[in-house]
Amino acid sequence: MKNKLTGNRYIMDVGVLKTELYFETDESMVFTVIEGGGLTKNGYSERVETTIAEIRPQVYMVAWKEISGATVTHVEDHKNGIIYSNATLPDGSFYTMKGTIRLI
Repeated sequence: MKNKLTGNRYIMDVGVLKTELYFETDESMVFTVIEGGGLTKNGYSERVETTIAEIRPQVYMVAWKEISGATVTHVEDHKNGIIYSNATLPDGSFYTMKGTIRLI
């Protein structure tokens, strides 16, 4: 195991969007939308290939590309329970979001 995220599930809540993140392996994650907030439909789930870099203990940069072409990059501060999420949607819309992340 290369990182301490693997095998864990987290709830990410950035206000407009709430998702469950399951780090299946060191290179893959399954996200499930709990509340899509108009950005995507509730209940949508997808397995994505991830790139994970540990910035410092308990702080990770996680990036992936979705089937739709959307790209997402997170900075996940698990020590303080803070997440920064940047997403570019297929139509070119760019979203920057900040919220909470917690282990479930």
